[in-house]
Amino acid sequence: MGSVEPLVEALDVAGHRLTEPRRAVAELIAQRQGHFTAADLVADARSRRLGIGRATIFRALELFTELNLVERLDLPSGDHAYVGCMRRHHHHVVCSSCGRTTEVEDHGMQTVVSEVGRQTGYRIDAHRVELFGICPSCQARDAAGVQLSA
Repeated sequence: MGSVEPLVEALDVAGHRLTEPRRAVAELIAQRQGHFTAADLVADARSRRLGIGRATIFRALELFTELNLVERLDLPSGDHAYVGCMRRHHHHVVCSSCGRTTEVEDHGMQTVVSEVGRQTGYRIDAHRVELFGICPSCQARDAAGVQLSA
């Protein structure tokens, strides 16, 4: 994600207090690349001796999710993870091998959603798309490994 400032500013704009534990969780999230689990953040907090517990991390993740600052991903394994997000509508492509997550634009999905609503009679209030596959780096690594062992 990179910078803690978008998380901190969004808390302020939404009228939430910036407590030290929330700032600490925001910093842990900002330092993450790709998707992460709550357990990853708990381990990071422990290794850095931040003095914040599991419950605090879960509450902060819930708040950041409500504010659309992080998004929950339902992984093919049945587990779930989180990814830091910009506050615009987008979708994710997630590498099933290394966990790298890439944001992608709508690419016509809104048209599909509108058509599904029309055909079913539902008023679609929200949608989320997560695509899973193997990223180019892992493909190259796998190809190199196959070539080396051949």
